[in-house]
Amino acid sequence: MHIADVTMFYAEASGGVRTYLESKRRFLSSIEGVRHTLVVPGAEDRSAPGCEMISAWPIPFSTGYRFPLRPGPWGERLVALAPDVIEAGDPYVPAWAALAAGERLGVPVIGFYHSDLPRLVERRFGRTWGQAAAAYVRHLYRRFDRVLTPSRTMVEHLAALGVEGAIAQPLGVDTAAFSPARRDPALRAELGIPQARCLMVFAGRGSREKNLDVLLAAARLLGEDFHLLLVGSAMPRRVPENVTVVDRFVGREDVARILASADLLVHAGNQETFGLVVLEAMASGIPVVGVAGGAVSELVPPEAGRIAPRLDAAVFAQTVREFVREVDLEEAGRQARAWVERRYAWPAVLPGLLEHYRALCGVPSLLPVPVAAEVADAWQGGR
Repeated sequence: MHIADVTMFYAEASGGVRTYLESKRRFLSSIEGVRHTLVVPGAEDRSAPGCEMISAWPIPFSTGYRFPLRPGPWGERLVALAPDVIEAGDPYVPAWAALAAGERLGVPVIGFYHSDLPRLVERRFGRTWGQAAAAYVRHLYRRFDRVLTPSRTMVEHLAALGVEGAIAQPLGVDTAAFSPARRDPALRAELGIPQARCLMVFAGRGSREKNLDVLLAAARLLGEDFHLLLVGSAMPRRVPENVTVVDRFVGREDVARILASADLLVHAGNQETFGLVVLEAMASGIPVVGVAGGAVSELVPPEAGRIAPRLDAAVFAQTVREFVREVDLEEAGRQARAWVERRYAWPAVLPGLLEHYRALCGVPSLLPVPVAAEVADAWQGGR
């Protein structure tokens, strides 16, 4: 079976979608009889084993993203590859190219709905544009043979838009890259953070939907016993005294070290479609305090964190304060790690994804019992 993934969400400094695709690629390489090809944008047309790049215009002020303008070259490349199933990972030009190629080849096409486009558009441009984006999403995603989303929250959102039958397919985390073993006691001294303070961390883009203003206000209310570390690009510059900012793109190894060296992750995003950094934090052995709304609350079990009931700085600060006072943070971190290993390690997640492809292609199961343990061992050994 030949699987082709096509998306514009693939760049050197890109986040969750690229992580998902690279992890899937390694997993599929361990299964006999399965071939996987990425079709992604690049500076020029180029072919390499397992990856086809198509020239596209760079997006100004982005971290390396490129925007395809014409579906033709993408569709032609997909037709030439002749895959058995195509997965489109964005709602833009590559998605339409995937649908056109699927029709020409007579093969199924999956739409993986990674981001909540209508909400993003409405937040930036207003309700009218948000409604137009919702109509566009409905028009596009009703055309796919199967729609996958990373969370139950997004299944509900799509249903509200009129896209019925979407299936929640969680993403995963690399539990070797993100591990308590990455903890470094020297980190606080490097950043000038007092050892006695409870170190809260948020890692990610400083975009509006992350609600960093709520985190900053909560940090101010929590006072000198707590310290907030913000890590990532486009972070705010005016912050309270008990906040440290690392305002740049930070590589995966450094993020893993920072997460494992903190006491807990704080996340005020209430529109997350998945929340990969939450899994990365729990895999690193630290608990999470999040906020109701979005997919974060789906990821955090009671023994590994706490969810603030609403997006409010005072409520969030109180939730953090009560959690730190009432639980043993180290034990909560161990529970978080165990939860992720059972439910969200890539070898636990990706066999289910392969079954979607198998079912759509009408082929016998590629993962006969007792597959899961065998494939997981092979995948881990191929790191």
